[in-house]
Amino acid sequence: MAPHNRSCLYKVFVPSYTSRVLVEVLRCRGVEGCPLWLRVRAKAPPLHNSTALDCREHTPCQLVLDLPFWQHWYYVLVEKHPGVLGTVSFQVTVQLTDCSRPSLARPPFLPSSASMNMPHSFGALGGLALGDSPPPASPNGTKHPDPIPTASSAGERCWPVRPTLRNELDTFSVHFYIFFGPNVSVPPDRPAVFVINLLPVLDSGGVLNLELRLNVSSLCGENVTVFGCLNHEVPLTSGDNTSVTCETESLAGFLLSVNATASLSRLRIPYPQTGSWYLSLRSLCATDHGFEPCTNVTAEVYLRAYLSPCINDCGIYGQCKLLRTNNYLYAACECKAGWNGWGCTDNAEAFSYGFQLLSTLLLCLSNVMFVPPVAIAVRSHYLMEAAVYIFTMFFSTFYHACDQPGIVVFCIMEYDVLQFCDFLGSLMSVWVTVIAMARLQPVVKQVLYLLGAMLLSMALQMDRHGLWNLLGPSLFALGIMAIAWTARTIRRRHCYPPTWKRWAFYLCPGALIAAAAVLLYAFVETEENYFYIHSIWHLLIAGSVGFLLPPRAKPSGRLGPLPRRKGCGYQLCVNEQEELGLVDPAVASINSICTS
Repeated sequence: MAPHNRSCLYKVFVPSYTSRVLVEVLRCRGVEGCPLWLRVRAKAPPLHNSTALDCREHTPCQLVLDLPFWQHWYYVLVEKHPGVLGTVSFQVTVQLTDCSRPSLARPPFLPSSASMNMPHSFGALGGLALGDSPPPASPNGTKHPDPIPTASSAGERCWPVRPTLRNELDTFSVHFYIFFGPNVSVPPDRPAVFVINLLPVLDSGGVLNLELRLNVSSLCGENVTVFGCLNHEVPLTSGDNTSVTCETESLAGFLLSVNATASLSRLRIPYPQTGSWYLSLRSLCATDHGFEPCTNVTAEVYLRAYLSPCINDCGIYGQCKLLRTNNYLYAACECKAGWNGWGCTDNAEAFSYGFQLLSTLLLCLSNVMFVPPVAIAVRSHYLMEAAVYIFTMFFSTFYHACDQPGIVVFCIMEYDVLQFCDFLGSLMSVWVTVIAMARLQPVVKQVLYLLGAMLLSMALQMDRHGLWNLLGPSLFALGIMAIAWTARTIRRRHCYPPTWKRWAFYLCPGALIAAAAVLLYAFVETEENYFYIHSIWHLLIAGSVGFLLPPRAKPSGRLGPLPRRKGCGYQLCVNEQEELGLVDPAVASINSICTS
């Protein structure tokens, strides 16, 4: 390491079935006491809090990593102590132990000669700089340092890993099948190891579910407990045979256990990390001194592993939805009625049954306010408008009865149909009311009614919850009404409607009520106050319709017969019977046809 360099960075690839990684700094020369720090970290260059060793205080200077991550790069950083000047020469060796053959160790990796372990240098400010001095030769010039003997303890052995078959059903819905499963046998002398491979991006947005069910009849009366350790990127197969934890100093996992008393165990991991997950199953017998390896009992376990979008489909108080953020697709539960949690199972803030019933009744019964507008429309001979109000009242009532979260729910048809009809009825009520106020010709009014229904249906299919679905038709209808009223005012040379009572007692109150309803809908209504703000919306919209609906139109009426002029003229009276010669003129009654 040259004087201007503060550190050297190396990397080594750790393949599968590696039980131990040993990193050692040898032949440190140039400065007395080998003032170097040795740091090792997986997947990324080491940081200040990574595994570190001071070579001045430890001889030999070596770091041992048990159970390293498989199929990953490990980074080795050799760093000078602060204040050290001059050139420091050293040699780094990395030795990997193959757990499938514990008596044999892979030859040490020499960073200067290994093609896949390329050295880099860190400058004093942390920048990357190329170049490195070659490691010093051994005393004889050719011989490599002798490998450190490898212990052949049972803890360093690894067992065959059984693969799983992947079956994709839908988005975030994948089943993992075990060959010759799903019932697996757990022998007493060794663990059974399985691997579940999760694909990047595709499998990280759901929930990894694992289920263990013990076949009690296979225990032969023994007090056997089957422990399962689920770890990411490396199986936990080393350590004490009687250990019931799934954690080491550098590794953490998930623990499952089943026995004769609790024969079922479930584990759910939301948004699991992709890569390989290893499940190690061990059977231990409970004794007075704790857990010990069983002698002659092979436990049988039913194993089920699968991916699902949400936990238990979010239950009855939630809805599972697929979401996308920054090109990442994931599933999540949208909880209602105050329920929370991954699967909407946390009832700490849940609504009570009485509160749910009250909110349902408010939203449904507030639609009764449409009865007065229907009566006014029928009385004023606005039968088509009355039909629209009845349609709105009916579907709004049953839509809100079906839309409620929790258990106070009543659906007479599919939810999507009820929602579409409710939204369409609400918009059509506003549309037909404003068009009726314009007092257009019957043919023009019918065309606008039909055209509005088709356009509103199209808009609702595009976006049902958009604010402009309400404001757009309302403003367009108001524009038509303003044009009609302006034309009528110009033709009559008098303000329309002509009476001040109509303005003071009907139009102004109705317009204020409708404006208040729109403001509540657009700016005040939230998920928390939905049930009573939306009920007020029902009351205000129905009330405004009752005020704004115009009175019955006067019959256009055809002109009656012109009055008979007085003055010169004559009448010719002819007796019909007498003209036909049917009776004697002397006895003929006065039954004449008079024309003038």
